[in-house]
Amino acid sequence: MTPPAATVDSASSGVDQLSLSGDGSSSKRMILYAFMMGCSGHQSPGLWTHPADRSRHHNKLSYWVDHAKLLESGHFDGLFLADVLGGYDVYGGNLNAALASGAQFPVIDPLLLISAMAAATTNLSFGITATTSYVHPYELARRFSTLDHLTNGRVGWNVVTGYLDSAARQFGAKNQELHAKRYEVADEYMDVVYKLWESSWADDAVIHDASKPTYTRPDRVRQINHKGKYFESVPGPHICEPTPQRSPVIYQAGSSGPGMAFASKHAEVIFIAAHKPEVAKKRVEAARQGAAAAGRDPASLKVLALLCPIIGKTDEEAQQKYDEHLKHGSDEGALALFGGWTGIDLSTYGEDEELRAIESNAIKSAVENFATQDPTVPKWNKKAVANKIKLGGLGPTIVGGPESIADQLQSWVDDAGVDGFNLAYTLAPGTFEDFVELVVPILKKRGVVWSDYPKVAQPPAESVTDGPQKGFGINETIGITSREKLYGVGQKTFRKDHYASKFTWKAGQDAPSLD
Repeated sequence: MTPPAATVDSASSGVDQLSLSGDGSSSKRMILYAFMMGCSGHQSPGLWTHPADRSRHHNKLSYWVDHAKLLESGHFDGLFLADVLGGYDVYGGNLNAALASGAQFPVIDPLLLISAMAAATTNLSFGITATTSYVHPYELARRFSTLDHLTNGRVGWNVVTGYLDSAARQFGAKNQELHAKRYEVADEYMDVVYKLWESSWADDAVIHDASKPTYTRPDRVRQINHKGKYFESVPGPHICEPTPQRSPVIYQAGSSGPGMAFASKHAEVIFIAAHKPEVAKKRVEAARQGAAAAGRDPASLKVLALLCPIIGKTDEEAQQKYDEHLKHGSDEGALALFGGWTGIDLSTYGEDEELRAIESNAIKSAVENFATQDPTVPKWNKKAVANKIKLGGLGPTIVGGPESIADQLQSWVDDAGVDGFNLAYTLAPGTFEDFVELVVPILKKRGVVWSDYPKVAQPPAESVTDGPQKGFGINETIGITSREKLYGVGQKTFRKDHYASKFTWKAGQDAPSLD
């Protein structure tokens, strides 16, 4: 296992989030998200067959509410929900492998899970994947504003353009638009939603003045009249009043050139998948350089690494779990996911065929990447590729006892400069139960995660003279918002160096120009 390296000061800044444990430690705080999806197994296809796994119940509300409660008990920052709108049908040219193994198919809508989980928690945040390719920005803006209201500011949007042709076909296209064009569309899409969220209502538009009577001041609401290349006419105004964060926190996970350019301009959090810290470090540095070139404080862009921990009470027990879980993984499911992620269909190759010898640059590139991650594999055939993917997907799987896992996490922070982690699972809820019970106490003792969520000021108490004296929305307790977790208590809206801040219509001020 990798020991923790000496602490390095990466992108020191006033927005570099420090430990909020209250013990005086100045260690960089690890941001912790759980990585899930409304399906079985998610990044570990086939693990639903393990008797301790419950992910086959992903369509039950209690499955999600209980996970939310568990994560909040461990003071996680949030739960990040992936999503797709199509199936993994590259492998074998059909959905059979995905269907038989339950590999991210069937899958339910993540947005509809949030309200129930928010009602069961106070501080846990929710990152929700939604595409710019198939939902109109006016409609999506209302969905996220609704959730930001109902959660008291605990939502973020993982902006994706899509990557499955199977999804495009459901919306009447033969395949997806070219990659660069999808990001061009997404960039205009962001302008539309920013104008709706930030600029069609002033902060002081809604006054609830019964003496006048005036609910909303008409002079503090306006049309945005967006006219663009891809969205020809979106007049506005936004149908929702300003929310606690106004706009959700913006997440992004694209690693291509257009994806990184998009992240430099828009993202507040990016997710990366790299097999070791030295590879991750290059991506972290590139992301921060991009943010700086966009006029932002580079430390304001938070980077979370995808990791899948397998935790035992000892290193030996953890290794036993790894071996056991590997037996429950689905080779076919892993190869179906691989096909969707890479566009490579390995079904036409023999079971024992050496994939590094195949005359295909795409296959060679993918397999060489795996070989670099694990040079001990004697022959990279289909089975080896499946074994590499079926526990944790494309991200690294770390195995060990509690101290070892904590050391490995600290090594990623110190050596790669990441701000935290998006933690995948092999067993739901077992992976997160082990992490909360065994690893979080060690991280708390080291002062690198919260011992409790920071307290935030509550709204002025509302006194009522008639009707219910409590409940029904009166004097609701609020927790820390998603953006405050990144930048400190009080920073609920975009920082001043973020592109979208120019759109914000502030109280007592004239409306900003939308040109």
